[in-house]
Amino acid sequence: MQAIEQRLSRCHTCGKLAQVSQEPSVCPRCYTQLHLRDPYALSRAWAFTLTALVAFIPANLLPIMTVAKLDNVIPSTIMAGVIDLAKNDMLPIAIVVFLASIAVPVFKLIGIIYLLYTVQKGRAINAAQATRMYRFIDFIGRWSMLDLFVIAILATLVSFGKVASIEANPGASAFAAVVVLTLLAAKSFDPRLIWDLQEKPHNE
Repeated sequence: MQAIEQRLSRCHTCGKLAQVSQEPSVCPRCYTQLHLRDPYALSRAWAFTLTALVAFIPANLLPIMTVAKLDNVIPSTIMAGVIDLAKNDMLPIAIVVFLASIAVPVFKLIGIIYLLYTVQKGRAINAAQATRMYRFIDFIGRWSMLDLFVIAILATLVSFGKVASIEANPGASAFAAVVVLTLLAAKSFDPRLIWDLQEKPHNE
């Protein structure tokens, strides 16, 4: 038995469980509008995901930071930074940066697109596995900010005046946009839609 079958909805503002006799309806405690399912969950998640997909291209093609040493100016993309770390005998750090800055965003984008497409098309899916994947996507999102933390720390620590300096480039802004947009996409998606999809054959 599902809550939606009993016309029960939990208010996303105060958390009160209330019965929705008809839509639109409001929470009896805080008067927030109630929905059995967010009617705009898929459209919002698609909008954030597709925008993140577009921003992912300049995030990886444009330099994420520039290191200036005397007269030598070295712009660096994410992948170039990973390669430089590996060449300088810092393979563990290179692996961490690669996973956090390239592998994780790619996995998140593919995973969210898969969930959205599956729910929208009404495809058969293992609900338990899909829910675990959604939770994992939601959990690992914060680790994608590692590259930006590295840039911020380096820019703060490296203070040699004209000898050397580090500054963020447009790639960093694009990468930050990807991280924020994928986080918003994951938060906008309603995982209950996965379970609703599995219950449809039993209710018909």
